[in-house]
Amino acid sequence: METAGERVKKLRKEHGLTQAELAKRVGVKAPSVTQWETGKTSLSGESLLKVAKILGVSPDYILHGGKLTGSNIATGPEIKGKFPLISWVAAGTWHEITEVHPSEASLFPCPVNCSDRTFVLRVQGVSMEPLFRDGDLIFIDPEAEWRHGSYVVARLDDQNEATFKQLIIEGGQKYLKPLNKDWPEKIIPINGNCTLVGPVVFSGRAF
Repeated sequence: METAGERVKKLRKEHGLTQAELAKRVGVKAPSVTQWETGKTSLSGESLLKVAKILGVSPDYILHGGKLTGSNIATGPEIKGKFPLISWVAAGTWHEITEVHPSEASLFPCPVNCSDRTFVLRVQGVSMEPLFRDGDLIFIDPEAEWRHGSYVVARLDDQNEATFKQLIIEGGQKYLKPLNKDWPEKIIPINGNCTLVGPVVFSGRAF
């Protein structure tokens, strides 16, 4: 029976990526990819999300396998729950949040384990490209653990505004960073009036 590591190795080679190239795109060292592929360590959390997106499959396919369609989409993932699209969040700059009651919101299925507090946002802008594109749906779980390198939604407490960026922690200081190397605003310090709403636990596109 094919293991998760064997699926990662097969998909990596199909995409023409070396272990070092995949590691660089995920943001880890090359030995981590070797350990995933050999089964010495389990692929999970943010790394699982990144690897699945880079390789064009769902996290569920990497973990459990299944059949692939011609467009490299795993079929038949187990749905863990449906969660509301509650607001628009810009990936490029601060934008006002417009809250929507869950009973009035569109619901989207998520194939990964997450809490009942999970909600969905639709990305706008290009500051998080190439990993996240304009129109992508991101699932945010306020109860999930965030850490250095996590993709998070952060909210300005005094202005009711939010943004979507990568969390950087250096020397005890937190920063928000866009992924797009051409984005003019390179880094945003978190200066005390900002709340980290939660990390991305899954992402996809609505068609």
